[in-house]
Amino acid sequence: MSIKKQYLKSKPVCKVTLSWKNDALDTANNVAVLGDFNSWDPDQSFPMKKLKDGTFKTTIDLEVGHEYEFRYLVNGEVWENDAQADKYVPTGVGIEDNSVVCV
Repeated sequence: MSIKKQYLKSKPVCKVTLSWKNDALDTANNVAVLGDFNSWDPDQSFPMKKLKDGTFKTTIDLEVGHEYEFRYLVNGEVWENDAQADKYVPTGVGIEDNSVVCV
């Protein structure tokens, strides 16, 4: 799992590239990113492209100056956090946390 940030000089946008891979869940067929930036709506999720090495990857344009909570949804049923997140915050549901990316 990793997060790469590329700030644009021409506008207040950061291109955030998210990568997800978990060898323990090697049966992953699809991974999507849900978070504040898409109102946690599965119909507006960012599907990730599966690479040859089994890593899933996507890039999202986010407005600079904000913190965004997000999680990965694996196979439509398993929620995963990003180990490289800038921080974590409680979801308010049980003891789960959300990953946070700060741009």
